[in-house]
Amino acid sequence: MRIKQVFAATLATAAVVLSASAHSEPGLTDKTIKIGMFGPLSGNSMAYGFDVINAAKMYYDKINKEGGINGRKIELVIEDDRCNANDLLAAVKKLVEQDQVFMLNGGGCSSAVVGARDYIDRAQVPLVMQAASGDGALYPPSKYIFGALSISQYAVGGSIVQFATEHLKAKKIGYINHDDAYGSWNLEAAQFQAKKNGATLDVQSINPTLTDVTAPMLKIRAANPDVLVLAVYDRPTSLFIKKAHELGFNKPIIISVNGTADTKQLAANVGDPAAFANVYTQGLLSDVPGGDKLKWVYDMYKATYPDLASQPGHPTTYMPEGITPAMVIVNALKAVGPDLTREKVADALAHTNLDTGITAGPIVFTPTDHAGQKSAIYMKFDGTTQTRVPGTYTSAWTYTK
Repeated sequence: MRIKQVFAATLATAAVVLSASAHSEPGLTDKTIKIGMFGPLSGNSMAYGFDVINAAKMYYDKINKEGGINGRKIELVIEDDRCNANDLLAAVKKLVEQDQVFMLNGGGCSSAVVGARDYIDRAQVPLVMQAASGDGALYPPSKYIFGALSISQYAVGGSIVQFATEHLKAKKIGYINHDDAYGSWNLEAAQFQAKKNGATLDVQSINPTLTDVTAPMLKIRAANPDVLVLAVYDRPTSLFIKKAHELGFNKPIIISVNGTADTKQLAANVGDPAAFANVYTQGLLSDVPGGDKLKWVYDMYKATYPDLASQPGHPTTYMPEGITPAMVIVNALKAVGPDLTREKVADALAHTNLDTGITAGPIVFTPTDHAGQKSAIYMKFDGTTQTRVPGTYTSAWTYTK
């Protein structure tokens, strides 16, 4: 009898030890996985976060309704980072240290999320970015940070030059970018792609706050390129489109995704439909907004947020970019199985090859490259309507130490 009691007590103790071991990772219980989410939910940059987070929430809710992941439901803790580096770092620290989340899913602004890289590396908490390109946090690769699920700035430049040379048959490309890290990233890959494809670039790098674009546009016109690429933000984009038309520049103009957050507003800022006679826009999704391939995303949004969907400006252009990272996280969690650890999830993420059906190309992570998407589609934009150009155009640039 005594032996049976000792044996039973030993089994009970072992069960307690195993249970404690199973829950030694923060943010895990038998029934839940706690994920910390953050993005700009207020301020001038909330377009990069508000509906992106709404989209992620509705996808995680869909997964929970389907039974969760290996018996666990996803629990979200959400913070507003206001697209500010200090606020983002504070939000991440709170989520990790106070809320004890298992992993992170957030970041709509590249410059802000880059500032959290050192902390995330030290904390060893996996982060999958949302709408941010975040090149500065992805190169050189960090074991725990994954992103560019929209597209990296390196891939922005490489893909545009691929489109210009392959579809528009350009040999000489005028290239306007910003004179900051953001601009240097897309320019490096653009130069790589141009050399690979036998084209040359005539580069004008401008301050992002430039208000008079006459001088750089005159230099571009004098160079007489076959195509003009605008790899700049939306405000200088509208200024360049307007000035190009005023100066009689009638060659094709390709606008990077940075300058096309709101095409209706872009057209209104330029003010003259004739300025869009030969303009193309870069897109990161598998179809034009609201196209057949993305119908299920917009239908889910309308069903989940009917009041919000009825308001002007919603969903925002960036909304679908919240689903892709959520899909990637769910895919990795399922791949690991019920015995979850942060290290196992980071390893699973580093071996991802997932066709989401949402992005222009598949999301591919490797142990040496954590920037997920390298492809883009292109649309002919007449100032009102975007019409898809056949094909997907992929950047060839790769990171080397």
